[in-house]
Amino acid sequence: MTGVMRGLLLLLALALPLRAEEIVSGVSTSDISITTDFNGTAILIYGAAMREAPPPDWPLLQVIVTVEGPATPLVIRKKQRVAGIWLNRGAVEIASAPSFYAVATTGELEAILSPEEDAKHHVSIPSTIRAIAGKEDEDTYVEALQRIREGTGQYRLAQNAVLLLRQSLFRTDVTLPANLVEGDYRVRIFLTRGGKVVDLQENVIDVRKAGLERWLYNLAMQQPLIYGLLSLVIAMLAGWGASELFRRLRL
Repeated sequence: MTGVMRGLLLLLALALPLRAEEIVSGVSTSDISITTDFNGTAILIYGAAMREAPPPDWPLLQVIVTVEGPATPLVIRKKQRVAGIWLNRGAVEIASAPSFYAVATTGELEAILSPEEDAKHHVSIPSTIRAIAGKEDEDTYVEALQRIREGTGQYRLAQNAVLLLRQSLFRTDVTLPANLVEGDYRVRIFLTRGGKVVDLQENVIDVRKAGLERWLYNLAMQQPLIYGLLSLVIAMLAGWGASELFRRLRL
């Protein structure tokens, strides 16, 4: 009877679906303060793939990490040379696009994430831009936005930048620039096998101005007239101080 019961329990265990791989992750900081001397920072994203059964030999586990800044509106203009002069010949208004977007992977993105999964989760830079901007028919402007912001370091693709150990532990560093936009930065971690996402986890990093930067920002937003007058007074004092310094040096 004991043997029969053990056999039934074994068959039941085999019949039940195995628990999917799950992410356990962390970020080195949950908030960033932008002060007058802030010149960018690096964040560490780390974690592990937890499972109740041994991982399959194939396909191998892959990890994708994305960091997305607050969306902001912008206008993309197309320039054309006319009679030797560069003129604006077209423009499209994008209601919002990520102010910062970084992707880090364990391998080539196209090899570890299928186009269908990319379209579903908006992982790659073009897919993310189109998802937020809503300009499916403006491929030229989407490509221009990606090219411009990649040039300024606001959009980044770092393939093979995620270290994965024993098909379980992973870590990567993402550098945030000095010109961060204030707001919530969404950190997403994807586990993929054979191009399909098997688990996803999100974290949020709060980026806020602090100290003098915060005071000036609030003043500009809440009291624009006072902020403008104060800026004018500071400019006048700076000009007077410079002229007085040069006058004394000539004496």
